[in-house]
Amino acid sequence: MSRNRPSKLKVCGMTQLDQIHELISMKTDFLGFIFYEKSPRYVLDHLSPEDVLKIDHPGKTGVFVNEEIDKITEITEKAGLNLIQLHGDESKDFVNQLKQSLRPEIKIIKAIRIGNNDPETRKRIEKMINFHVSTVDYLLFDTDSKAFGGTGKQFDWTILNEFEIPLPYFLSGGISEENIENISSLLRKPFVIDINSKFELEPGIKNLGKIRKFISKAF
Repeated sequence: MSRNRPSKLKVCGMTQLDQIHELISMKTDFLGFIFYEKSPRYVLDHLSPEDVLKIDHPGKTGVFVNEEIDKITEITEKAGLNLIQLHGDESKDFVNQLKQSLRPEIKIIKAIRIGNNDPETRKRIEKMINFHVSTVDYLLFDTDSKAFGGTGKQFDWTILNEFEIPLPYFLSGGISEENIENISSLLRKPFVIDINSKFELEPGIKNLGKIRKFISKAF
């Protein structure tokens, strides 16, 4: 594997058990389940927490957006989640309270949404990185949107070269077979590449052939 390539893969927006098991057989490292009711990939429209619980995989990631701590904790236990991805506007105090309510082995990912590459945006991102570095296990950088992700749009990855990123990070937002080579422009490579809408037939229904091809190219 080239040093310019990521080490791990996350496929987000899972809704179909047969596809989940196929992705597990393809050695996918993280599986993302979206527990945000406004998302077109809202997992509870398709699977119950008990269905997710039965999936034998160490990288089951629950994606939450500005959700109540009690609800996150309840779903985490019922679904047997291994990681929590906070994709909203959660504060440092919120994260600390959440950690106290979860089992200690559960990892927390904090998403930082990126819009324009301008001085004000860079100042905000740097502040958020410094704000969360002591409370979470991973950062995730995604394209900013009112829909909180899943846009298929890529932000300017080179903005990440402006910052010290003290934690392993997930790179998300419009990643495709066509732009994955641009990872070479990053001074610090992502720990995980997080793919979603560019690899779908429709929201929540993945194009497994396209993912298989992507894995052979990017990993």
